[in-house]
Amino acid sequence: MANEKTEEGLKRVIGVQGLVLSIINGIIGAGIFALPGIIGVQLGAFAIFSYIVCAVMLAALLLCYSEIGSRVTSSGGSYAYVDAAFGSLPGYIINWLYFFGWGVLGSAALLNVVADSIAGLFPVFGNHIIRGIFFFILLGAIASINVLGAKQGIGFIKGITIIKLLPLLAIIIFGISKININNLHWDYTPSLKSFGSTTLTLFFAFAGFETCLGVSGEFKNPNRTVPLGIMLGGMVVLIVYLLLQIVTQGILGADIAMFKTAPLAAVAQKIVGPLGATIILVVTAFSCFGTVSADVMATPRALFAGANEGLFPKFLGRVHTKFATPYLSIIIYSSLIFLLSISGGFEKLANLATAAVLPVYLAVVLATVKFRIQKQDNAEGSFRAPGGWFTPFIGSAAVLWLFSSQENIVILSIIVFMSITCLFYFGTKLYKKRMKI
Repeated sequence: MANEKTEEGLKRVIGVQGLVLSIINGIIGAGIFALPGIIGVQLGAFAIFSYIVCAVMLAALLLCYSEIGSRVTSSGGSYAYVDAAFGSLPGYIINWLYFFGWGVLGSAALLNVVADSIAGLFPVFGNHIIRGIFFFILLGAIASINVLGAKQGIGFIKGITIIKLLPLLAIIIFGISKININNLHWDYTPSLKSFGSTTLTLFFAFAGFETCLGVSGEFKNPNRTVPLGIMLGGMVVLIVYLLLQIVTQGILGADIAMFKTAPLAAVAQKIVGPLGATIILVVTAFSCFGTVSADVMATPRALFAGANEGLFPKFLGRVHTKFATPYLSIIIYSSLIFLLSISGGFEKLANLATAAVLPVYLAVVLATVKFRIQKQDNAEGSFRAPGGWFTPFIGSAAVLWLFSSQENIVILSIIVFMSITCLFYFGTKLYKKRMKI
């Protein structure tokens, strides 16, 4: 039944369509509006091969998430998968890495992108007080919608996703006829180092597909919904990204370097005039807002799941008696985003957020491997990723490659964060034991 309640007290109301649109919304954020310029400047028309390599790495991760997500159907997404495979300590570390290292910092940074984009049209949004009020209203609205129910939250995200996709699809449809085929020929082959570093940049634009899996305890028929939704969502994003790259490269050609920071706005302006650039500016803000909305809907479920396991304060595990949502987790999580968003200066923190999600990916791949070794991959109705052991091997190799490419200070910061999390875990356990909680 669509509204059946789980053991957690939540309702299974999200189907394949909702998951697909949530994945698209979670991935397509601010990056795509600058990505074609960055990739085009580095690789030119050779960029298509970077997308192919990226697609292989992404597919391996998507398949691992699809496989384990069809077996572990409780709330929490990545946290729930790792906790089920390796126990409370690894799950605790992953939960902190994800909800704070990736979720809170990433969403706070995106909110500032929203304000910066709007400030291009209305300079008053450059004022810190106005920005603070603006952030409070936005997060208050998002939190309220998600407290009312997962059905309302997913409905809101569906609408945002469609709105953000329409201008991008318009650029593709109306831009194809303006492509100069000569701009799609490459005269040289980039170095392996240049190709590799650019592929890394491209891969990071695909991060976020796992965010919506935080509501895994509210999926209808998760054995079918998770693998089908993940693969369809990932394919749509890949196709949209690739077509936008081709159209942008084909229209701008060698001039793409002149519009590196806003290539899609330049393309839109060539298609429909100055109004096109303004539209893209607004869509950039709206796109970031949509990504934050998806995060506020999904990530609080990781806090909720952790609270149910006794890892976080018990009040975070409370479910609203009327709306059947983890309302306190949603409110607390939104409040954390607000506090960090008004402090500003998030460029370095955003880089840390991106690096923080990589250990999460690796842990989920290893969890998939463990379930296979334990022969739990034969669970009735579960999904088995094709490719045998090659799939998790590619997934783990991709993550290790991406993580090793980070600056030493970033890697050290993530290691220190994980170490402090371990100490906090054992400190909490010791406190509970002494207090006999």
